[in-house]
This record gives sequence, C-alpha cells and structure tokens, in this order.
Amino acid sequence: MKHRFYAKTKTEQHQILFLIGLVAFSIIISSFIVSWITGFYLIGILIFSIVLSIIAPFFDTPSLKKSGKLLYHSPLFLSETPNNGVIIIHGGTLFDYVFVLDKKMNGTQRTKLILQLYLQGLLNLIEEYERHKNNKLKVRGTSYILNQNTAERIGFKIQKTDFVQKLILTFNYFNILVSSSIAKKKISFPNLNDTKTFEATLIDLIERKEYISKLNSRLKNAIVNNQ
Repeated sequence: MKHRFYAKTKTEQHQILFLIGLVAFSIIISSFIVSWITGFYLIGILIFSIVLSIIAPFFDTPSLKKSGKLLYHSPLFLSETPNNGVIIIHGGTLFDYVFVLDKKMNGTQRTKLILQLYLQGLLNLIEEYERHKNNKLKVRGTSYILNQNTAERIGFKIQKTDFVQKLILTFNYFNILVSSSIAKKKISFPNLNDTKTFEATLIDLIERKEYISKLNSRLKNAIVNNQ
C-alpha cells in the first residue's frame, strides 16, 4: 500500500496543497462575510476553527516529515523523534487517510487496513530501535481505532488521558470526525471518551513482537481474501 501524496512529484504536491489552501481560504472569507452581514460573528470564528483543524495535517504532516520530526514506519503509522526517553506514535492523520485508503474499499475493509498498517508500522518501529539497542525507551500514543483489548494484548497499558491531551482532542473534534467517517466510509461521530492513551516500554513490545507479527499476518490475509 503506497502513500499517493509522496508518490507524486514536488510540483504536483505543491499544486495539491495550494488548491487545499485556496479552498480553505475561500470558505473562511465567505464565512467572515456572512458573519459581517448577519452580525453573527460567532459563525466566522467557528468556521475558521473547524477549517483550520481539518486542513492543518495536510500542511503539518509533510512539513514535519521533511524536517525529520515525523518518521513514517508504514503509510498509516508515524512516530515523533524521541524526547526525554519517550517516543510519541500516531496512527495516521486525516491527510494520510485521504492519500492512502482505497476509495473502493468498504468501511470494514478500511478499518482492517488501518489496523494492519498500524501493526506493521509498530513492528517496523520495534525493529528499528531494537537494532540500536534503545530498549529503555517508552512508546506512547492516543487512538480511537485501537481498542483497549487489542492494545493490552500487544503490550500496551492504558493510561489516563491528561487535561492537555483532552483539550487538543476537543479542539480537533471535527478533524477526528472526518477521519472517523473516512475510515468507516459513513458519517461517524466519535465519542472522545472512547479515545485511549496507552504506553509501553520498548522491552514490553519486543516481548510481544511475535504475537504482533502473527496478528499483522492474519489481518493481511483477511484483507487479501476480502478483496
């Protein structure tokens, strides 16, 4: 599975981002005009916040990848550079969903693919840091795709989501809404209370590596058989 955005030339990438920016700018300006005409200025503020939340990953993700602050371990699994002994992981952004998921797939197939690429990315991350003997590192992430049962089986422990993380999730609700809807191929209103923060040491994940690999293989086969 390839990432269609990065498969394009630099010129094509810039054209896509310019078009996204232009559409977003047009929507925001239109909302401000409506707000000014009607006197309901909250409309402009809300539309601005929603649009900014939705388009942000289309600009942030490629930029952070280019700077080396984000590393892809699979098309739908990224990690930040280690900071204070902790690796923050992400299961793909809205930007990645748009350019990775096949339009022909149904919701079930997409969900399986997202989880499979998550596991594949996690395996690649484990092997990368295992080679460098960085076994003391911790791996931490937040996800609404990975449920508690699966997270615990592959070596993670559920952590309490802190206030700052909850605030970020709330601000990005519409981003998560669009991402969840794309993943399930239908309108899906996510319950932020279902979003879990989980953590594991690299040693814990290495110990579960064989199980993660088997689960990844089963999902791969299931995806192929359902095509």
